[in-house]
Amino acid sequence: MRNPRSARPARRPRPSSSTGREGGGGAPAGSVWLFGTHAVAAALANPQRVFQRLLVAEPEHPALIAAREAGATLRIEPELTPRAKLDDMLGAEAVHQGVAALVKQLPNLSLDEALERPGPVLVLDQVTDPRNIGAILRSAAAFGAACLVVQDRNAPEETAVLAKAASGALETVPVVREVNLSRAIETLQKGGCWTVGLDAGGGLLDGPSFEGRRVALVLGAEGKGLRRLTRESCDEVAGLYMPGDMESLNVSVAAAVGLYELARVRMPSTYQPAATKKPT
Repeated sequence: MRNPRSARPARRPRPSSSTGREGGGGAPAGSVWLFGTHAVAAALANPQRVFQRLLVAEPEHPALIAAREAGATLRIEPELTPRAKLDDMLGAEAVHQGVAALVKQLPNLSLDEALERPGPVLVLDQVTDPRNIGAILRSAAAFGAACLVVQDRNAPEETAVLAKAASGALETVPVVREVNLSRAIETLQKGGCWTVGLDAGGGLLDGPSFEGRRVALVLGAEGKGLRRLTRESCDEVAGLYMPGDMESLNVSVAAAVGLYELARVRMPSTYQPAATKKPT
């Protein structure tokens, strides 16, 4: 983004009986390995997730505890697996925190179905870094976005890295994959969304000015920004107010700032962050 100035108790895990190296945690087609406490706990709490394996380094792993506290019932028996084996399976760079799950990828949701959910919409134009997309999903969940729309051939598949960066948001914010982004923007407009390309060269994004409107924010890849056809498809182009010296923001940061700006119009006048609320 460029600066416009310029549940029930679980059974005790059974020891894993699998042998042999599973290089990089390679998953069969249509499946993906998830790892990390938040990602796995959120998947366990998602009834749409189909589990094939659940590996934990300790019987009462925090992911299992968090899932039960969220009201989830474990749908698969955990396998007690040494951390060294998880390292070997998932790779040395995987921050697995002692838990991994082999799951089926989530079913695709149509854009019309996603629009039945309340909240703003995020559209990504050729953003390819799974960590950025994961971070954007996390912000989308925090600010109550309805869905994330990506172009199918220019966006990464659901991966463990993406899910880890999303910190559980992959399970709560639908990712809608569209073949043609311009047609997707047209569908959003027909569905009642005012589409705003978040980029330099227009006005400034002012959340309260959209009161009464449902907004879809369209963000481009870092460096390249929005493609010409995508930009021209939007109802308007607006940038973020950045009075400092930096000329651009990471796309995931820009998404978070843009969503916060939109959230200002819905913020109750009596709102206080939980940490600062006064006792009654």
